[in-house]
Amino acid sequence: MKIPKFLIALIVVGAIFVGGCTTSQTTSSGADSSATAIEARTATTAATGETTTTETATQTNSVSQNNSDIPGMNDLPRLEGKATVVMTVKGSPITIEVDGTNAPITAGNFIDLVQRGVYDGLSFHRVVRSPQPFVVQGGDPQSKDQNFPANRLGTGGFIDKTTNSERRIPLEIKTKGSDEPIYGKTLQEARVNQPPVLTHKVGAVAMARSQMPNSASSQFYFALANLEFLDGSYAVFGNVTQGMDIVDKIQQGDRIDSAKVTQGAENLKNGGK
Repeated sequence: MKIPKFLIALIVVGAIFVGGCTTSQTTSSGADSSATAIEARTATTAATGETTTTETATQTNSVSQNNSDIPGMNDLPRLEGKATVVMTVKGSPITIEVDGTNAPITAGNFIDLVQRGVYDGLSFHRVVRSPQPFVVQGGDPQSKDQNFPANRLGTGGFIDKTTNSERRIPLEIKTKGSDEPIYGKTLQEARVNQPPVLTHKVGAVAMARSQMPNSASSQFYFALANLEFLDGSYAVFGNVTQGMDIVDKIQQGDRIDSAKVTQGAENLKNGGK
């Protein structure tokens, strides 16, 4: 029996939010309150029978109107063109094409973190394959500490030692026919009907974030299926070109041995800041 898409979203969409958790986890552990709000919004949508749960779940009252509204935007790493990253998990390589042409800030952030070695040794703290394949999520720097409580993984981001604060990047989505990406808004919030250039096809790599659109830091996820209902709400910045069979075998708790930029490192600007 095929499960309706909105029911799949109801069950698993919280998995790609930074700090996302189940309702029982929120009650018992005091996890991020934004996750609770997201679940409540999603449940309401399901009760009304609507099929577009993700977009309503990510609406906020404060979004950036343009690039100048985002502090430090011009100082963020930027990838001008494409790059290739080889991520090794349990000894097996996964090749990722990172697209700075269509997602320069999101791609630049990822490449910069790879070059800093941030992802080396981190675990995949959330894997969702039931009731249907969804995502494999990792990139929480807290997971490097094997004694860190598992129920708190998914709440961390990259702390920049030069500022002693978490680096956060704006939501970045470029639509077909546009010269520049839209920043700080989902496509629904921006009232844009054109589809994004980078979509949630099988093997897509995208940034996880909290309820706020400009909250992505280091956590990312692999799409295990075509997840078109996420398009326009999350920033896709690349795709797996080789090793998707390795991604399909990742289990919760598996660690990234290493991540290396093998091509296109020269396209990174503002890196190492």
